[in-house]
Amino acid sequence: MKHTYLTNDRIRLRAMEPEDLELIFRLENEPDQWNISNFTVPYSRYAVKRYLEETKNDLFADQELRLVIVRCADGVAIGTIDVIDFSPLHKRGEVGIVVGREHRNEGYAKEALQLLCDYVFDYLCLKQLVAHVPTDNNVSMHLFTSCGFVQCGVLKEWLFVEDTYRDVALLQRIGS
Repeated sequence: MKHTYLTNDRIRLRAMEPEDLELIFRLENEPDQWNISNFTVPYSRYAVKRYLEETKNDLFADQELRLVIVRCADGVAIGTIDVIDFSPLHKRGEVGIVVGREHRNEGYAKEALQLLCDYVFDYLCLKQLVAHVPTDNNVSMHLFTSCGFVQCGVLKEWLFVEDTYRDVALLQRIGS
């Protein structure tokens, strides 16, 4: 039986296209996303456009992979899911996901994470994925643990947000 990766009945994950510029520009420039990343300044449209033009969208070539989450019913792009810090030698990477505010709490993130895990473990043969999740972000903690990630450590005072340090859980999923 042929396995279909990156798609289910409600969503599909696809490579980035030039028309995703506004979506990626908007998601990257949401200030609440900055608190969990290492970025301190907004992205310009020009920078996002160059990124879209220059990426090969190949995990092995770019050492990262960004896929767009698309709702099947109407073809609307609602978010992105990434594998970054990819190590081909150790067959591991870090996963990140963002869904637009207007589409959160509808199960899309969980479905996207499940599809990504199937793809990277079964097709790309990665050994493991990790995620860094603020310990007080109950929604993200639940998302990752519901998809088979387990907490394997805590990075104390890892993020500096609004004049205070926050702990981050290190979550890991090891493929079979």
